[in-house]
Amino acid sequence: MTVYFPEIDKIVYEGPKSGNPLAFSYYDPQKVVGDKTMEEHLRFSMAYWHTLTGQGVDMFGSASIQRPWEQFSDPMEAAKARACAAFEFMEKMQIPYYCFHDVDAAPEGATLKETLANLDQIAETLKDLMAKTGKKLLWGTANLFSHPRFMHGAATSPSADVFAYAAARVKKALEITKELGGENYVFWGGREGYETLLNTDLKLELDNLARFLHMAVDYAQEIGFTGQFLIEPKPKEPTKHQYDFDVATVVGFLKTYDLDQHFKINIEANHATLAGHTFQHELRLARINGVLGSVDANQGDKLLGWDTDQFPTNIYTTTLAMYEILQNGGLAPGGLNFDAKVRRGSHEAVDLFYAHIAGMDAFARGLEAAHSLLLSGELEEFIAERYASYTSGVGEQIVKGQVGLKELGAYALEHDQITLPSGRQELLESILNRHILQA
Repeated sequence: MTVYFPEIDKIVYEGPKSGNPLAFSYYDPQKVVGDKTMEEHLRFSMAYWHTLTGQGVDMFGSASIQRPWEQFSDPMEAAKARACAAFEFMEKMQIPYYCFHDVDAAPEGATLKETLANLDQIAETLKDLMAKTGKKLLWGTANLFSHPRFMHGAATSPSADVFAYAAARVKKALEITKELGGENYVFWGGREGYETLLNTDLKLELDNLARFLHMAVDYAQEIGFTGQFLIEPKPKEPTKHQYDFDVATVVGFLKTYDLDQHFKINIEANHATLAGHTFQHELRLARINGVLGSVDANQGDKLLGWDTDQFPTNIYTTTLAMYEILQNGGLAPGGLNFDAKVRRGSHEAVDLFYAHIAGMDAFARGLEAAHSLLLSGELEEFIAERYASYTSGVGEQIVKGQVGLKELGAYALEHDQITLPSGRQELLESILNRHILQA
């Protein structure tokens, strides 16, 4: 078997004083934090697309990266080589999971029948590699956005033929995900939105999107797929308005169309910031609504207005993310998928290792800091005290629905001299700093 990273040995934990860029400084898979190992808490996953098929292309430049596993004239031979490179990489990086779109794993054919046959064939290759290495599939999905046929959407396309074509692709992707033991299935509506309402039947598109998702739920039950369904919010790129704008929008959509019992949410950090939110906000909103399912771990550049998909290296962000995830009881069966790509100028194979090491270390460090913060109870105690007025007296009556405007109006007349305590944001930020620095 061809070795694609011969100069790289298995990446191991050497500790923060090591200085070896090809070793973990903070991620020790078997280190126990609380009641789980780091590996169990973090459930890292490699994104098949960015890691294996990324070519350094952006809107202003052509490919800057040439990978040896792509240098085959036969697309299926390239797909098999890509799979071998993927599992070698995961083995050396100690990453237990991977995620893929159907067209990442197998090339599209001249016909739909050929496309589906290619996917069946490459699934056998993936199954063999999984059996040999013990690596697992975190989630699968179908790419319903890249090809020109999806220019007006997939489930929300004005063309019923496109709707049917998309359904066929999801049907096969669900079958392959089940066959490979995938623990989740993700829907990202990259083209499910509109550019202008002048040519859009908004209600029909939303209704059709819901019909499509119900069909997926029904088919999963028919074939015995018991994995978790996930929707991934994103506010823009490529459409001006996307129907999965953010967590709040997705929660409303799921409840409106009776899908909330079947779906949770896969939250991407860069998508959160594009929606004008923090990563923690989206995680918190999903958590308190009981729909936090999985995470695409990356970060964006606040000076750029598009999805830069950079590797996560901000310890403050990873700490606050893990703070929410720990309060959620973890992510399983979801995980932390590195939906992130090396920069266009980082074109050497070793850069893939540097990038993933940086991301894994950042989340490991964030895990320890978040666990320390939760163990101390400092934030929870402050918040409980801040809202203590709702645990007795008129506040308790408000919470229990025992008073209305008439009763509250009378109460306020007798209690109109109000003193408010400080929010102490700066103090709380210093507490956060202390736990990060001492973790």
